[in-house]
Amino acid sequence: MRRFLSFFLLSFLSFCVAASDYHEQLVLRPLPLSALLASFNFRSNTSLSAFEAHNYRFFPRSLGQILQHAGTRELHLRFSLGRWDAESWGARPWDGAKEGGTGVELWAWLEAASEDEADHKWLTLTNALSGLFCASLNFIDGTRTTRPVMSFRPEGNHPSSNSTNMRLFYGVLPREVVCTENLTPFLKLLPCKGKAGIATLLDGHKLFDASWQSMAIDVRPVCLPGEECILEIEQTIDMVLDIDRSTRPRDNPIPRPPPGHELKCDTSKPYHSDDTCYPAEYGANQQWSLAQIFGRPMKGTCPLSDPKIPPVCLHVPDSRGVYTSGGVETITSKDGLSRCFKVQPEAEFDLVLSHVETEGVAPPALAGSIIKPETPSLYAERSFTGYGQERGGVQTILRNPSPDKEVEFVYMESLPWFMRIYLHTLKARLDGSLTEQTSLIDEVYYRPALDRARGTQLEIRMRVPPSSTVFLTYDFEKSILRYTEYPPDANRGFDVAAAVITILDDDDDAKSTPGGSASVSSSNLRTTTLLLSLPTPDFSMPYNVIIFTSTAIALAFGGMFNILVRRFVAADEGPEVSLKRLKTRLQTKLGGLFKKLGKAELKNE
Repeated sequence: MRRFLSFFLLSFLSFCVAASDYHEQLVLRPLPLSALLASFNFRSNTSLSAFEAHNYRFFPRSLGQILQHAGTRELHLRFSLGRWDAESWGARPWDGAKEGGTGVELWAWLEAASEDEADHKWLTLTNALSGLFCASLNFIDGTRTTRPVMSFRPEGNHPSSNSTNMRLFYGVLPREVVCTENLTPFLKLLPCKGKAGIATLLDGHKLFDASWQSMAIDVRPVCLPGEECILEIEQTIDMVLDIDRSTRPRDNPIPRPPPGHELKCDTSKPYHSDDTCYPAEYGANQQWSLAQIFGRPMKGTCPLSDPKIPPVCLHVPDSRGVYTSGGVETITSKDGLSRCFKVQPEAEFDLVLSHVETEGVAPPALAGSIIKPETPSLYAERSFTGYGQERGGVQTILRNPSPDKEVEFVYMESLPWFMRIYLHTLKARLDGSLTEQTSLIDEVYYRPALDRARGTQLEIRMRVPPSSTVFLTYDFEKSILRYTEYPPDANRGFDVAAAVITILDDDDDAKSTPGGSASVSSSNLRTTTLLLSLPTPDFSMPYNVIIFTSTAIALAFGGMFNILVRRFVAADEGPEVSLKRLKTRLQTKLGGLFKKLGKAELKNE
């Protein structure tokens, strides 16, 4: 794996994973615009023979029993919120392999002899994981489940004899709200349960206040040459924190603009003056500490983790001063771009990144204190086109920033059944060209939707030339739902899952079968989710009809009841009322009333 974690000696970590049953590491990397990327990685394993004998060791028993019962050979689960700003932050961490679209994503390889058995195991898996992680995974039904053909490949080592019975399922809930209820079960899967080590820095208030965050769980079998195969579980949390918001004093919960004399201005601009201020790019150079960012220092190390692997690493150049707690051993990489820290097992750990003075210094002169983010292989943007409540379109802009390398990838969309796409309108147009470029698309896999049974699956294998932009567009038709199928906030719209883009290397083959003798790592990225507006009926009309009908029935019933029950007679046929008798009854009533009034006056006296 290249890019973000290459400077942290991943080759060394991969070598140690077979010798150690559990290790954890936190990587901190300042980003432009006052952002900080924090990547938490927890990895534990157990031998396959011990796992089959229900001897889990560091592997979480609660998850292991679910995988065994559902016949799951490989599992990938994602909880994500926010949007990764590739233009400012550069390439995604882990090459996007640990990233998910907004909401919840789940894909797994299940071993089953028939399609019906595979569907039953998939239903069992989603329901069990729903209870384990306090999420709505039980709502992943047939309409939200697809079977990718080109997009996903197994990352673990699976024997070729079992590859014929392995079936891939992919489900997504773009509307799922990720919250603390999902973080607590995530921490309970760790050997130290978040009581020691880097997991003590994980606080729900900080995590879900981040600009972007993703929680990932990957379970896969790993076989190394000459060693026993193991079942590995890797838990990852990546978040982008706003340094200004995280370090804001507690007595200033509502951010207020600073006074004019405290503004940091870029004095290198020619139009700078006493009354004109251009904000300086100082976001990545300000001072912060671990306790300020996460609200607490780190409580020692997990006693079950591998002591050879430093728990905290910081990706900053040597020009930035870093101060740590006492008794901490600092390990600097050969290129001088990263520092790792070995912490005492029971001591609290805190580090402070010093401030770099930027007043009167132009941004190019700060290159020694800021590590420029790496340019991603591909930029992707997706949006709706058209207007009206009947039809619409989807446009995806794919831009290749490389000046000399072509990018080949698989573009997959999992659309709801009420988005009926017109496949003949699928076009790929190169920027600057008015005609469709059929040579950009190599292969298309399309599985049409069935109303209320399954969604639309679209996979496209295509290429983008160097320094080019490709517009991928298609049209669709909106369906009218039954009034019982609308959510309570129907006018908000319906969430459409993010598109999954799998970037292929030169030696990759997207048509490979699930079997294989070596694990596969690929570069992925997700587009943003979309909000689809469907024709929405006036839900006040049923209530108006109910009120009108009830009123009409009440009037008709009352009149009919009076006609049937009441007896009508003429005035001369009624009983005679004696005037003398009426006078006597009136006098009796008035006399009783006067007596009561007299007694009340005596009591008051």
